[in-house]
This record gives sequence, structure tokens and C-alpha cells, in this order.
Amino acid sequence: MSKSEVTEVLLNEDKIYKPSEKVLKNARIKQWKAAHKKAEKDPIKFWEEAANELEWYNYWGQTFDDSNAPFFKWFLGGKCNIVHNALDRHMGTPVENKTAIIWESDDGDKRKISYKELNKMVCKMANGLKFLKVRKGDRVAIYLQNIPETAVAMLACAKIGAVHSVVYAGYSANALRERVDDQGAKVLITSDVGHRRGKIIDMKSLTDKAISGSRSIQHVIVVKQGDGPVSMKMNRDIFYDALVETQPSNCPTEKMDSEDPLFILYTSGTTSKPKGVVHVHGGYMVGINRTFQWVMDVKEDDVYWCTADPGWITGHSYIVYAPLMSGITTMMFEGVPDFPKPDRIWKMIEKYEVNILYTAPTLIRALMSYGDEWPSKYKMKSLRLLGSVGEPINPEAWRWYHKFVGKSKCPIMDTWWQTETGMFMIAPLPSMPLKAGSATLPFPGIQAEILDGNGKKVPVGKGGFLAIKTPWPSMLRTVFKNPDRYIKTYWTDSPGYYHTGDLATKDKDGYFWVQGRSDDVLSIAGHRIGSAEIESALVSHKAVAEAAVIGKPHPIKGESAKGFVILRKGIKGDEELIVELKKHIRNKLGPIAVTDEIEFVEKLPKTRSGKIMRRVIKAAELGQDLGDTSGLAD
Repeated sequence: MSKSEVTEVLLNEDKIYKPSEKVLKNARIKQWKAAHKKAEKDPIKFWEEAANELEWYNYWGQTFDDSNAPFFKWFLGGKCNIVHNALDRHMGTPVENKTAIIWESDDGDKRKISYKELNKMVCKMANGLKFLKVRKGDRVAIYLQNIPETAVAMLACAKIGAVHSVVYAGYSANALRERVDDQGAKVLITSDVGHRRGKIIDMKSLTDKAISGSRSIQHVIVVKQGDGPVSMKMNRDIFYDALVETQPSNCPTEKMDSEDPLFILYTSGTTSKPKGVVHVHGGYMVGINRTFQWVMDVKEDDVYWCTADPGWITGHSYIVYAPLMSGITTMMFEGVPDFPKPDRIWKMIEKYEVNILYTAPTLIRALMSYGDEWPSKYKMKSLRLLGSVGEPINPEAWRWYHKFVGKSKCPIMDTWWQTETGMFMIAPLPSMPLKAGSATLPFPGIQAEILDGNGKKVPVGKGGFLAIKTPWPSMLRTVFKNPDRYIKTYWTDSPGYYHTGDLATKDKDGYFWVQGRSDDVLSIAGHRIGSAEIESALVSHKAVAEAAVIGKPHPIKGESAKGFVILRKGIKGDEELIVELKKHIRNKLGPIAVTDEIEFVEKLPKTRSGKIMRRVIKAAELGQDLGDTSGLAD
């Protein structure tokens, strides 16, 4: 199916899902058109008003500075710390006794942590980091499963002005090493083991392998999760409990400049080297707070569950920071929502009386495949709002989610955003009419357009590149140690716009339909990974001479990866080698880099300069028009 055919199918989804009277009555923003109009008239004032909803040590002198575009700055001169708004300001109020985090493990263990308890844990951890000589501006890598200590570590770093960098626990030792070395992390926080689908993952061994020979890592903090012995290196490794148990339970929060870095999060690019996306304290907290409040329409007693992982931007923005700033209860879950049975997620929603569920289309499609009877067993009366994140949701999955999970009463907040944007960019408000599969309109204060390859606006109903016209507070500030890459990646292809790298269409009502990546970044089960990263892993195998990797549509995962491999002379390709290559990729990049298919070929289409044309390979594989092939060498 061609892109134009995909567009036509999506744009035929004309059914309007109007909000119920109950939703309209209780919505934070009842007049969504007025909110959009006001923000469009003066977006700088809109974000200034949003910033005033939070507490600052010192207010800013200048709201926005574009004098060195595209290195935009917000709230210049403002002094703040995101931890002050997530924890400090709740102390001494009724919020301190509320449950901040509900956690459940893979095997069903449970913990409930109040805001007061969480603040104490964060202070002790912050003092522990200080004891290890971590100072403002130092980088701390976090390689943990979805456990409360992950949030504690993030908040503790931010509290003392250190820069945290969470590395998804599903990544391999090689991927962890690359990220640790790039940022020059001083401390790494990990666990002895992790748990997933009833299996025990040896996290400490992966960590030791990753930092073997590291020039920057001085200490490794180990959270004890298992019962077995742990190999610890003298003078380098220390158990988390041993570090924090003697530390004071009070720690002053560092007063940060609005533009001081908060975290680095690595995202895949079109080259094999991941990009270190840098976010800062001030603008980031403003953007995620307002988007969370308005889109998720949070109420003070809400129990909110985002099924993502803290290793991704969704976990940073909408598991840890925004929910805590809102003073509500956020859930963390180490397991997977369909283990040990397909009703695990529905059972947990009923048990914890979850009000807002924010999950990924990949999971929705997987749960659909088990049958309607599983969610139908549960009433899930507490649910008020549903959300979708990570990739475009197809209309069929949207309707199933609405009917069987939301019982046809819960509006679905289909959100489009990126690691780089930090916050929701295109998303509905609960008071808006919805269309199945559309992320609706840009969030108030955001202006988006669909552009052609020359940077010109395309007609309504025609596909093109999704681009953002107006800067926003929570945008990335740069690529760590590589400002030139920041400019080239995001500001060159569509001059005057932030180039998202996604394809999209806008319909006659102004609703946006995002279709996925236009570059060579794959979205496999909601996880972004570069084609070049998998290709590099393949070529590192002794049998492989060259490789190209493309993404193919997948009914459950959204996309699946297929590799085309040219073998070295004298090597015979067979099923045994295919299995070996798949294992090799997983060893190099981790289990998220699942490559479903590998095909041995004699040639790959290349330009005269030697660049492999993935576009041509993908078109041929999917039976599409090859387009202009005049630039090919052969």
C-alpha cells in the first residue's frame, strides 16, 4: 500500500466521537476553541501564564529569547528546580500524606510510597550522591528496571543539579557502554537483577561488561532486587541500601538556572550513533506540567497509570515528573501487562482503581489479539480517560480500545510527540470531538504544518512532512556535545521550522493524521531504533560484508525489521546462520532490536556515491513503485 493509499484510508475515518455531558461538565478546559484561539494570538504569553502556575525561586526577566536561533531559550534569569515543584512544595500540605507511587513487580510484589516517604528517599539518595563526590553538572547514568528507585535516582540527581541519563534496561551492554562513554558519566546506578515475564535478568553482569575499561565511571550503585550473591568491585561498587541508610533525610534543593540541563536522553538517529537529547529544568517543567494538566485532565485524587518505561521520554515526562508535580498517584509496573495471563492489566486497573490509563498502540493490538473476552470480564468503572502514545494508532485499534476498555464512555487522548519535544505536541483535550486514529489538533501554543520536500505547505488531504513553526518551552536545547548535529537534524530540511522527521496529513477539519517516520528510524513495538544501528550490528558479524535494514508494517508491533545481507566470499547462507545473526543483533543492541526477517542477497541498490538506498529496497519489498532510480549506480 502506498503512502497516498494509507492517507486515503485514514481520511475516510469521518465518524465523530463527541464528549459526553459528564466529560464536558468536569473538563478542566471546557471551551477548547477559545483556548486554542487565545494561545495562537500570543503563544509567548500563553507559556508565561503556564510558567506562573509553578513555583520559582526567582522569576525570569525575559520569557523567550530567539537571538541565537535555533538555540532558543526560555525564562531567562529564572531560578528553579523541577524537584521543588515535584516534591518540596508538597511538604507540609495534605499532599505529603497521599500515595505518590504505587509499584507492582513482575511476580506481584507491591509497594505504596507516600509523597513524604518519597521525599525522604530522594533526600537520602541525593546526600549519597554527594558523598560519592557527585556535583552540579556531573552526569549520572541510570540503568534500572521500572522500579521506584529509578524515579528516586532521577529526582535525587535533579535535586543536587546533576544531569541524569536513563538508559533503557532492555539495552545490551554495548548500547549502555556507548551512552555512558558519550556522556562521560561519573556514576552508574543499576541493580543486581531485573524481572520480566517470570525470567531473571542479570543486570549487574551487563553493567560490568559495559563499563569495563571506562575512563569516566568512578562508582556503581547497585539496587539489590534478588536473593543471590552479587559480584562487587572493591572501591567502585556500593549497594544502594548501604549508601543511603546513614545519610541525612534532609537535603537542600539546588537553585538551578532555568536553562541548566536536567537530563540527557539518547534517541536513535539515521546514523548508527544515537543522539544525546538535552532537556533543561525551566522550560521542560513548564511544558510537561501544562500539557499533562490539560490533556489528561487530572483531578487531585486520580490514580494514573502510564504503562511505558522510565527509559523512554514518556517515562520521564509522564510517569515521574508531571504526575508528581500534579500531586497525584502515579503507577510503576516492572512486569508486562499480559503476563502471566492476558488479563493482568485489567485486573490491576480494577485492583488499584485506576482513573487514567496511558498506553501504546502496540500493547493495544497485542491485547486485541487475545480476544474481547479478557477486558469484558472486568467492569473497570474507575476509568475516566484513556491515552495512546509511542506511535500512530490505527483506527481499528482505537475503536477496540474505546469500546472494550473505555466501555464507550472514556475519551481517548491520542498524543503525538517525541523525545526531542519533551511534551505532547499534537493531542486532543477531553472536551474536543475525536476521530479514530487522529491525534486531532496541535496543543494550544503549538503551530504545526504539513510541508513538501521544498518546505512549502501542501494542500489539505495531501501527505507531507510534519513540521513545527513555533518554538515551545520543553523543546530540546541541543544534541549533547554536538550542536552541529542538532542544527542539521532538526533545522535544515525545513528552513524556519522544526523538522520532526514524521510524515502526516491534515484533513478538512484541521485534524492531523500522523503516519510514521520519514527517515530510517524504525518504531518497533513503540521502541525507536535506527536502521543504521541494526546494520552496524550485522556488519560486525564475521560472516557479513554489507547489510541494509528496512521497516515493514506489522499488525501488532507497528513495524518489524527486515535485514538484507551480503555475505563475505565463501560463506554460505542458511537457516542456521539466520538464527545466529538474529542472536548477534540482540547481543549487540539488546532485545528491543528484534529483527524478524533476514534475507541473503548478492547486491544492494546504491547511489553512485555508494549510499545504500533503503527507500528502493523497501518499495520493492512492499510491492510499491520504485520511484526515480536514475541515481542508482546499477
